[in-house]
Order: sequence, then C-alpha cells, then structure tokens
Amino acid sequence: MEPQTDTLYLKIADAMARQIRTGTLPRGERIPSVRLLASQHGVSQSTVVQAYRTLEDARLIEARPRSGYFVAARPPELPEPDTSRPPRRSVPVGITALSAKIMSLAHDPDFVSFGAACPDASLFAQERVRRALSRATQRHRSTLCQYPIGPGDESLRRAIARHALRMGCHIDADDIIVTGSCLEAISLCLRTVTKPGDVVALESPTYYGFLEILEHLGLRALEIPTHPRTGLSLDALQLALDTQPVKALLAVPTLSNPIGASMPTPERKRLAQMLARHKVPLIEDVLYNDLCEDDERRRAVQSFDTAGQVMLCGSFSKTVAPGLRLGWIAAPAWTEKLQRLKAATSGSETVVLQRALADLLTQPGIEASYRQLRGVVASRMDEARSLISKHFPKGTRMTAPAGGFILWLALPDEVDTIALFEACLDERICIAPGSLFSATGRFQHCMRLGLGGHWGEPERRALARVGQLAQQLAAGH
Repeated sequence: MEPQTDTLYLKIADAMARQIRTGTLPRGERIPSVRLLASQHGVSQSTVVQAYRTLEDARLIEARPRSGYFVAARPPELPEPDTSRPPRRSVPVGITALSAKIMSLAHDPDFVSFGAACPDASLFAQERVRRALSRATQRHRSTLCQYPIGPGDESLRRAIARHALRMGCHIDADDIIVTGSCLEAISLCLRTVTKPGDVVALESPTYYGFLEILEHLGLRALEIPTHPRTGLSLDALQLALDTQPVKALLAVPTLSNPIGASMPTPERKRLAQMLARHKVPLIEDVLYNDLCEDDERRRAVQSFDTAGQVMLCGSFSKTVAPGLRLGWIAAPAWTEKLQRLKAATSGSETVVLQRALADLLTQPGIEASYRQLRGVVASRMDEARSLISKHFPKGTRMTAPAGGFILWLALPDEVDTIALFEACLDERICIAPGSLFSATGRFQHCMRLGLGGHWGEPERRALARVGQLAQQLAAGH
C-alpha cells in the first residue's frame, strides 16, 4: 500500500492544478504559503512541499525568492476552431491506407510521431505492471495451457464494475464482457444493433478507427456537428433522429477523439433521455474518462440511462497498461447476444492477462497513479500549446481539452494538411491530417496532434518544425 502522504500531496496538487487550468487561480497570483495551506488541509508542511514541487514540475506554479509561490505564466491561448458543419445526409465510408501508415510510423524509432494517440511506456508504472503480471503467471500458470472460455475472468469483471462507479455507473459484474480492446468492444456492439446499410450517427470530426469499423461492417456514417469544447450538438442530433433512419449513435462524450471535447453534465442527461424516447442505442466510449481533469465530466451518459439504451465500452490502454490490450463492454439489454457474438468471433481473452489487470485495478495506489498521469500529461500539453502559438501560421486555431494528450488544430484554409503530412515525412516527422477524421473528405486544413508518445527536446524541435513547414505552405499558396 502506498503511504498516506503520497495520496494527500497528490490530492492537494490535483485540486490546485484544476483551479489554475480553469482560471480560478489566475496567472501571477500568489498562492497560500506552505504553512497556511498545511493548516487549511490539516496536513504536515512536508506534504504541502511535495504538492508544490509537483505543481512546479508541471510548470503551473513558480517559487520567487523571499516572496513565496505564484501561479506561473500560462501559454498564450489561440482561438478554438468553429463548430463542425458536416453534410446532413449519411454517406458510405471509405478510408484509405493512410491510417495504417500513421500507426506503423508511431513505432518507427527513426520518426518523431505525433500521428497516433499511443501513450509512451514512460508514462506508466512499468515495474508495477511487471509485478502484477508475474504474480498472475505464478498463481495461474495452468491457465496458459487451457482454452479460456466465458465472458471474462470474474475478478476482472468485478474490478471493472467497481471502476465504473467512478463514472456514476452501477453495473452488475455478470453483465460485463471482457474483450481484446475497446475497438473490439465497439465493433461487437455495432454488429449487435445494426446490419449492413444502416445509418450510424457519430461526432464530426470522429476517430478514424470508428470509420474503419463502419466501412468493414458496410454501415453508413451520419456526421453530427460537434463543438470543440462541449461536443456533440444535441439539437442537430435531434433533427437527425427526427428525419433520418438512425440505428445507433457512436460517441465519446468525455475527451472525444480527435478534438478533446467533453460534454457538459446536463447535456449528458438530455442525451440519455433523447435516445430513450427514440429507442436508439448509444455506444458510449469511455476510454479517456480517467484522463479528464474535471471530476464531473468523467460521469458517463450511461449513469443517466433509465431505459437500458446505452452500451458502455472501455479499456485501460491509455491509463494503466497499454500492452495488456484488454477492453470491456457493459450492455445489460444485449448481454446474451454479445456473449454469443464474442464467443463465435474471437473467443475469450487470456486469463493471466485478465488477472494481472484485475490486480492493477484493485491496488490502493490506482487513484494516485491517475492523478500523477494527468499532471504529467497536462504539463506536456501546456508546453506543446506554447510551441504551437509561437511557431504555427498566423490564424491557426487550437482546442484546449480538459485533459488527455490530443490536440486538434485548424490551420489557415490555404494549408492542405495532406501536403503538410508529406512535407513532414521528408523530415521524419509524422502528423495526422484532418481529412482522415471524416467520411466526407472535410477538414483538409486541420490536423490532429497526438502528444502521448516520448516527449523531449527532439519532439519539441520537431513540433516547432511542423509549424515552420505549415508557415511555408501558407506563404507559398
């Protein structure tokens, strides 16, 4: 078990970080002294010192000799992109091989990759993962010589059910199905509630992996206007539900990929009610919820679902152990059908991996590790936004998500990000062009930056170089 002080200092640092990032504590403002804050929280001064060191490492506060601690200067803010305006009709999906190339370059040591949303191993407690896997292998080694059967190991399903409580969801462990990834969970849900030719509504822009699934399943994509901060337009969705044969909604209400939007809590409740009236299932991806800095916006839409219309899909590949590659589904109304489909297509997952993940999820330090991960990533995002503000073309707009490691940029209209992608490849840098995130060929002047990979001086220089190349394209138009 981790010492109590570890939990306390991270809680204090996390609360103050949220106040700084939301502007409650403005830049330049003096913050309480170590002695005063220790008294306010009823903790030792050494605990507060640890908290302040964490905030200094994240470049959120700075110490001034003989004056105390102050909120550090924040990176300059660029305006955010406009709400998307996709066409009102559904379209068949056709995604090129570009996504496969971007994923392969994410693992090429000769490239600096901002193209994929793959977190770097250094962000995770590798030794903790190794020990959990070692214990699981030692205690359950006989399962390595047996075919796994059933919807998943009971210990992991119980751990996931407890984890779901953090999102306001009360799920019976018997209704949870363990999958090979979050994407497999989503694919199984789509196959359960749709048939080829059906219309699926989703955010615009949306994750290209979703579009690839729709393409393979022969489904039509209906992109819904999406605000870069608050997410899916429910008024536009309502119009779509009233006028088009929507069979399912696939959405990421918390830190959507690629724009990082997080839907306000009242809108989540409204969405659940809207879908219940229309009897349209929501496939809710909660992959990024634990990376959100706002506690309230970690709450899932499923927590407001009284009609059983939400199919919850998740994974811990962005927060605990990417290499374990395990996901899950909780959709009580469809449990039996999902179990049969899962058994018929890919079978059950390796028991040892499930036991290791269950171990990790139930360790006392898991909450502290989430807070620490959010702090490290937030510091990196601040640095990246500062570099973008300095080096990218005038007129660039940028999202400011409340967590996660993805940024969405809208460059001046004359910058074609496919051309920018090619120019970057020549310098062994990879980005993700915006057109990849729509079935309609839109967002040609936009791009997604994945900042979860290795972060050091080469990456900082590479990001500045991307901005310089974009400036050259803008000037040469």
